[in-house]
Amino acid sequence: MRLDLFDLQLILNIVDTGSLTKGAERSAISLQACSERIKKLEQRYAVSLFTRHANGVKLTLAGQTLTEHAQQILKQGRLLEQAMAPFAAGLSSSMVLWCNSSAQSEYLPLLLPQYLLQNPNVQIELKEAESNEIVAAIEQGTAQLGLISGFFKSSQLQTLEFADDPLVLICAPSHELSGHAAMALAETLSYPFVGLMQYHSLQQSIETQARLLNCNIQYRLRLPNFAAIAQVVANGVGVAIMPKRAALRLQSIYEFDYIDLTGAWANRKLLLTAQNFDDLPVSYQHFSQFLISQHSLLKLD
Repeated sequence: MRLDLFDLQLILNIVDTGSLTKGAERSAISLQACSERIKKLEQRYAVSLFTRHANGVKLTLAGQTLTEHAQQILKQGRLLEQAMAPFAAGLSSSMVLWCNSSAQSEYLPLLLPQYLLQNPNVQIELKEAESNEIVAAIEQGTAQLGLISGFFKSSQLQTLEFADDPLVLICAPSHELSGHAAMALAETLSYPFVGLMQYHSLQQSIETQARLLNCNIQYRLRLPNFAAIAQVVANGVGVAIMPKRAALRLQSIYEFDYIDLTGAWANRKLLLTAQNFDDLPVSYQHFSQFLISQHSLLKLD
């Protein structure tokens, strides 16, 4: 015998009215049907739920215990119905994902179509910002979920590993560095560079590493995105540093070579971050679980 919510409500109706007859009437069933349902419940739990008196019925101790649980179960059932109702009505759930430029251009276009097709009532707004800005926004509570570079971990936030995002050096095929499999940053700093605009967190990280080596990078040109940089480098104007995934994508458009960069700073990761993943709204938790589950799909060859 499976637990029937109708039977639990019947028990509460009997308790409320103090009578099997009135409880049956409130439940819109016959007295005989009411008695049979109570009997089956008592048989299932091997207890007596009521004692009969001239003025009606009273709960036994077992009946009182069952009534307390019935109230909780029925309350949870009502909450479940309320939670499901918007979805049955075609709820449109909106989320904002803050992300750095690498996540937005190289990773999310691969993943978001799948998620949106699986969840047709979901709307996602991408808000591009620098990783340090995303960290600050989530710490302050103005953002809930973000994708950031591993350079910007915060002791106040939780993080989950989203994807490897290593950096490479790109150069024209005719450049004298072409043909190297891997190099340290120090071996490249004597060459002219093409870089991102100064406000980009990636550019700031590269320049920080150069300063640690007591070097200043010589820039021939600064550009706003990886595609523009790849085009200029392919034409023989300097070398540049960009995420490996961006280089692999842009090699199908522009002719250049890439060289892996060594060192922990270059083997960076993208992290999914929030104040507390368990405290996020259900829609954000579901989306977060999807993003993290795609880690194997994002592996670089």
